[in-house]
Amino acid sequence: MFRMKYVLAGSSGFLGKALARDLLADGHEVIRLVRRTPSAPGEVQWNPATGQLDLAPLAGADVLVNLAGANIGRPWTPTYRKTIRESRVDTTATLAVAAAALDSRPVFISQSGIGGYGKDCGDRILTEHSELGEGFLSDVVRLWEGAADPARAAGCRVAALRTGVVLDSAAPAFRLLSLPFRLGFGGRLGSGNQYFPVISLTDWIRAVRFVAEHDEISGPVNVDLPTPVTNKDFTTALGKALHRPTLFPVPSFVLTTLLGEFAWELIGSKRALPTKLLDAGFTFTHPTAPEALTAALS
Repeated sequence: MFRMKYVLAGSSGFLGKALARDLLADGHEVIRLVRRTPSAPGEVQWNPATGQLDLAPLAGADVLVNLAGANIGRPWTPTYRKTIRESRVDTTATLAVAAAALDSRPVFISQSGIGGYGKDCGDRILTEHSELGEGFLSDVVRLWEGAADPARAAGCRVAALRTGVVLDSAAPAFRLLSLPFRLGFGGRLGSGNQYFPVISLTDWIRAVRFVAEHDEISGPVNVDLPTPVTNKDFTTALGKALHRPTLFPVPSFVLTTLLGEFAWELIGSKRALPTKLLDAGFTFTHPTAPEALTAALS
């Protein structure tokens, strides 16, 4: 196996830690970008708000990955909207400028969001060729993915991972989502007919590495199940996996009242297909919601 050098931004988050563990276990070199004073080998300090990043430790990097971004699962006040946007755009821009300045041209991979397709896309199938929608998250995704332009212009292969909810027992989003079920109060959200894009942690990690290693993949990449699942079916599968009832549906108006625009991430439909991954020959370890949930809870 060819040993590669990865540079990770957002390495202190759940996904960043999981990806770093997997890469190190396979013998790859991992450089972690941190905002604090480095305290361990392989850590490099940076400040994306000011564009500060020492290029020397990045020399010879094969892949730059940006997973940084503030949690979207909290009220979107005007101040926090700015935090959501800047935490993604500033980090991507700083890393893209660094990629463009390196002597070699690394692959540049940035996390992105399925939410960019719009609040509610109904039954329409969403591929990477589908247009982005309207709304706050769609605007964020446009800026987020556009911030990688310096790397693209310099000749780097650039990919933006439009990722669904990653399922794992330690994933913050999944822990919050499954909590009502664990307490015996689980149920569908809204009508339950909306498509709810998810993926297992194992397949998310495999997808990142697959994109890094396959030169034919660039641009937006949907990272979610190849068998889209509705919230109703996901609810049934989660209740079965946890051996809990699913008798307490949450009406849409309750979610929009409590969560504001963020509620559309739960009740809006996004029937996304990972077309680029499938066309390139990627095979899913957990291709269905029941399989992904079983893996998450094992």
